[in-house]
Amino acid sequence: MDNTINVDFTGGANQPQEPPKASNGAHAVPANKGKKIAINLVLTAVIGAILYYFMIPALNFKAAEFYEFIGLLALIYVGLTALSVKLPTNPQYTTYVKKRATVPVIIVVALLAVGGIGYLVGAPIFRAKNYSQLMNVQDGDFAEDVAEIDFSSVPVLDDVAAKELAKRTLGDLPDYVSQFVVSDYSTQINYKGAPVRVTALAYGDIFKWLKNTKSGIPAYILVNMNTKKSEIVRLPDGGMRYTPSEHFNRYLMRHLRFQYPTLMFKSMSFEIDENGAPYWIVSVMDKTIGLFGGTDIIGAAVVNAVTGETNLIATDAEGAKKLKTDNLVTDEQWQWIDRVYDAELLNTQFNYYGKLSGGFINSIIGQEGVKVTSPRYNYLALNDDVYMYTGVTSITSDESIIGFVLSNQRTKETKYYSISGALETKAQTSAQGAVQQYEYQATFPLLLNISGEPTYFMALKDASQLVKMYAMVNVKQSNVVGTGYTLAECTENYAKELKNNGINLDIDIEGMGGEEAEAEEVPTTQEISGKVQEIRSAITGGETYFYIRLVDGESFYKLSVANAEKVVLLNVGDEVTFTVQKDAEGDIINANMKK
Repeated sequence: MDNTINVDFTGGANQPQEPPKASNGAHAVPANKGKKIAINLVLTAVIGAILYYFMIPALNFKAAEFYEFIGLLALIYVGLTALSVKLPTNPQYTTYVKKRATVPVIIVVALLAVGGIGYLVGAPIFRAKNYSQLMNVQDGDFAEDVAEIDFSSVPVLDDVAAKELAKRTLGDLPDYVSQFVVSDYSTQINYKGAPVRVTALAYGDIFKWLKNTKSGIPAYILVNMNTKKSEIVRLPDGGMRYTPSEHFNRYLMRHLRFQYPTLMFKSMSFEIDENGAPYWIVSVMDKTIGLFGGTDIIGAAVVNAVTGETNLIATDAEGAKKLKTDNLVTDEQWQWIDRVYDAELLNTQFNYYGKLSGGFINSIIGQEGVKVTSPRYNYLALNDDVYMYTGVTSITSDESIIGFVLSNQRTKETKYYSISGALETKAQTSAQGAVQQYEYQATFPLLLNISGEPTYFMALKDASQLVKMYAMVNVKQSNVVGTGYTLAECTENYAKELKNNGINLDIDIEGMGGEEAEAEEVPTTQEISGKVQEIRSAITGGETYFYIRLVDGESFYKLSVANAEKVVLLNVGDEVTFTVQKDAEGDIINANMKK
C-alpha cells in the first residue's frame, strides 16, 4: 500500500480549474467558452461591416455577390474560432472548433442548395421559351421606320476617334492635363438635336485625387460626332463630386448602395441633360427566370454628378412596383435620357430570341430558323432617341446578313428588318479596298437610308485616327462603293456607282446635306520646314507626345510618338519637315512628320 501523502502548498482552492476532459483525455472545451464565442461574433460583425463597405454587395438572394459575402463571413467566424483557441498548437480543441463551425456550415450549404436549385430552374435548357420572350421583337419596314437622314445628324466619328479627339482636347489645356485624364465613361447621345459623345474626366492618380477631391472634377469633354469639334465644358456650379473615380462615400456605386442596399446595378453611362448638367445613368437589373437567369432591366438610378441627388425611374409599370417609384423612362421629364439598356444586354436578349424561339433542342440540333447578331454594333439616332444597330446572320453562315436589328436604348423597343446583304466586316473591306493606296481604316458601319436603299456608311481614318474620307457601301451589293472627301461628294459618287449597277436613285444632295454639307471643305495640308529650336515632352492619357518649336517660330508642333516614332530621335538643331492642317494657328498645333 502506498502511504505517501501529497500536500498542496500552492493554495489549490484558488487555482483556475482545468476545463472538462474529453473521453480520450483531451480538453474538449476551452476556458471561458461563452466569452470567446461572444468576442468572435463581435469581431466577425466588425470585419463583416468593413468588408461590406468595400465590397458593397447587393443584399439580394438573386445576386451572386450576396452568396459570396455570406460565405466569406462564415469562413471568417470559423477562422476566428480556431485562432481563439490556438488550434494549430492545441489540436485537442479540434472537436470544439468543428462544433462551433456547424451552424456556419449549415448556412453556407443551405445557400448553396438554394442557389443551385435556383440556377437549375432558370437554366436555358429548361426555360428556353421564357428566355426567347425576354425581348419583344417586331418586324419593321426600313423605308418607313428609318427616315432619309439629314447629313447634319450623321455621326462621322466612331468611339475610338472620338476618344482620341477628347485626349487631344484635354492635352491642349495644361491646367487640366496635369491633374485629370480622359476616363472610359463615354456615351453617344443626342444633345440639342446633334449626335455628340460626352466623356467624363477622372483623377490622374491617388495623389491628384487628394489634391482635387474637395472641389471635384471641374469639367467634361463634349465631342460633336458630326462636325468633329471637341470642347471642354466647365461646370459653373462646382465640380463633379460623385463619380466612379472617387473614393469612400463619394464613390458612385457606394453612394447608391447605401441608399438602395437590395437593388442590383448592372451598368452605368455618363450623360448630360438639355441644360448641360452632368448625370450618371445606372441601370437597375432583375433576374426574371429562376434565381440567376433572365437578366433584364427594370429601371435606372439617375444621379446628379455634382450634388449626388438621386432619382429612380422605371422602365414600365411592373418595374415601378418593384422600385416603388412613380417615375417612368417614358415621362416627358426624362426624355433627355438616351441609355438605360446597354448594347451588350440588347444583343444578348436578341440572341436568346433568335436561338431559342424554336426550343433549346432546335438551337443545337437542326437549328431551323436560328439567327444571331453579328460580332459588333453601332448607334443610330432616330426620333431623338439612340438605337443600337447590329446585323443579323444565320447560325450556319457568317459571310452575309439576313437582316438587321434596331433597338431603342431607352425603352428597349426592338424591330427586325429582313434583308439579305453583306456583313459589316465585308463592307469595311470593300470601303478600304476602294482607297487602298492610302491605307485608311474604315470605322464600323452605320446604317443609313439613302432614298430607300439600305446603305452602310463609314468614315475612313488614318493611323492617327483623323477622318480623311467617307465611304458608302450598298448593303445588298457590297461591290457598289462610293467615296469622297465630303459627305455630299461621297453620296454623289455612291449614286453614280448605283446607276452603273442598274439602280437609279433620285438623290437630292442639297436637301440631304443642307448648308452644312455644302460648306464642308476638302481637308488640305501644308508642309512646315525648319530647324529645331526647343523640344519638350509630356504623357497624356498613357500616350507620349513631343512638342517641338522651330527656330524663329512661336508655336509648338505636337506629335504623337505612336504615329511618328522617329520624333524621339530629334535633337536641337536638326532640320525637320512637318505636315499640318492648312492655315493652322495657335500656341500648339497638331502635326505629323513627313515620311
